[in-house]
Amino acid sequence: MKMLTNELPYFYIGKAYGGCQTWCSTWAMREGGCGAVTACDCCIYLARYKGMTELYPYDAEKVNREDYVHFAEQDMHPYLYPRSTGIDKLETYIDGFTGYLQKQGNSTLKLQPWSGDESLEDTKAILCRQIDQGMPVPCLTLHHKNPLMKPYVWHWYLLTGYQRFEDTFLAKVVTYGQWRWMDLSVIWDTGCSRKGGLILLSSD
Repeated sequence: MKMLTNELPYFYIGKAYGGCQTWCSTWAMREGGCGAVTACDCCIYLARYKGMTELYPYDAEKVNREDYVHFAEQDMHPYLYPRSTGIDKLETYIDGFTGYLQKQGNSTLKLQPWSGDESLEDTKAILCRQIDQGMPVPCLTLHHKNPLMKPYVWHWYLLTGYQRFEDTFLAKVVTYGQWRWMDLSVIWDTGCSRKGGLILLSSD
């Protein structure tokens, strides 16, 4: 099978690939602001590449750290704020992000949950569909049996590309201002009963 690959364009903030929750001024956001930060990155991406300029009330072509932190703490935080157990349900993320979209007057972007209980093969197909449609994919990992996934436990991050080989499917993972390729089967097979999942973005 020939390698199939697709990566979304993205943005840098200084040397960082997208935003980073550790920039935030409060302990709660530094430790638990991952949900808000993924939504912030999505908004900048959509403003920059999809024409939804209302979603990022700053300069999406020249994103700087000061604007980004203000955006995360003042604009997004009221809708996707850290809770005692984090934003640990797909529906909680969707409700919060949708609230922000409504405040900004955007009625075209829709969010749907994709449960972590879905099969790996179906998830490969849905990730390809989302990336091919030019949409970043917020991903939630809760518990995980694989020690390689420790940095991603109870964490929201973004998937922004795929590489599909005959026997391997890699996803481009973006978080903490960095990116890396990871085997989707490792991400998806948590070995735990309680699953996270994906958020599927679409526009009319």
